[in-house]
Amino acid sequence: MAQLLEGARKLGWVLLNAFLRFIFVFINNCVAIPSYCLYCILLQPLRIMDSRYFWHIEGIMFKWMLAMVSLWGWVAGYTVMEWGDDVRPLSEEEAMVIVNHQATGDVCTLMMCLQDKGTVVRKMMWLMDHVFKYTNFGLVSLIHGDFFIRQGKAYRDKQLIYLKDHLDRYYRSRDRKWIVLFPEGGFLRKRRETSQAFAKKNSLPPLTHVTLPRLGATQVILKTLGPQQENGILGKEASTMHPSQSGSKPKGLQWVVDVTIAYPKARPMDIQTWIFGYRPPTVTHVHYRVYPIKEVPVETKPLTDWLYQRFVEKEDLLAHFYETGAFPPPKGQKEAVSRAMTLDPVRLCLIQSLAFASGYLWYSVLQYFYCCLF
Repeated sequence: MAQLLEGARKLGWVLLNAFLRFIFVFINNCVAIPSYCLYCILLQPLRIMDSRYFWHIEGIMFKWMLAMVSLWGWVAGYTVMEWGDDVRPLSEEEAMVIVNHQATGDVCTLMMCLQDKGTVVRKMMWLMDHVFKYTNFGLVSLIHGDFFIRQGKAYRDKQLIYLKDHLDRYYRSRDRKWIVLFPEGGFLRKRRETSQAFAKKNSLPPLTHVTLPRLGATQVILKTLGPQQENGILGKEASTMHPSQSGSKPKGLQWVVDVTIAYPKARPMDIQTWIFGYRPPTVTHVHYRVYPIKEVPVETKPLTDWLYQRFVEKEDLLAHFYETGAFPPPKGQKEAVSRAMTLDPVRLCLIQSLAFASGYLWYSVLQYFYCCLF
């Protein structure tokens, strides 16, 4: 009987905690998202006069929005441990980020672990499924200039044309530096069986922890944003030259950042977990590996082989992690070194306070005009 009561008590606490977190997130969205949109509307004259300064301010607000999402997980005890290359020195250089995709929580994890990477968050562009456009955060991403891609063979060719047009119109004009995509084109659990069947048919390595990536969006990004090509390889000079030596004109993509996300016991975290916090405190592990753009081919066959090789490496990384609890050390080293990604609690509280204050301000303004009119 005592055990039954204890179990009921724990369940009641979990449900109460989830309910309170849901209320907090709901109010958070109700004040932060409308405030972001209203400020962007209010600043449209500035966009006409000086678009670069407008997108600078919008980028700061966008980073704050993503910091609030990070706060949801941080409060629940969800943290990130980083491995591999240090990507912070690349924060002001242009890079394409390729990430394995297991669940919706991957996006939340990236939102958290990139918070301390300088200006990356406010100057980044996301490629995401078109369904995301219709979520509460979709309007924010739409204003920011992220690209919503529709999956499926029937839409593939047109979507790649739309993507190129989107990059031409918005990437440079809005001073974007990093572009994030998930080359697998879907969640691991949904694509694994199809990927393994394709691998078997084409004598490719069988993959369990990742799926074979799709080429289309990656190739479009490299061809559109990369430096001038030389013999099918992206320009070498631009990829090794520091921005301070290359003048003010953009030199194109200079790096590919290969990100591998691993969850303890191979249990991916979804966005519902971030919102309700019903999973115990969890450390998500993120591994970075950086490639100069000069090492990346652009032509279809070499790029396909290069991209497949990256995901075979991801498979090995994840297999090692799930077996040992750590990523393998880099070549030439005996031990892999991890570093805890930390968030500044004072900054998070300040951003959250500003969001609530801003929401109250807009509520007061709109209430005043409503009373004047009616």
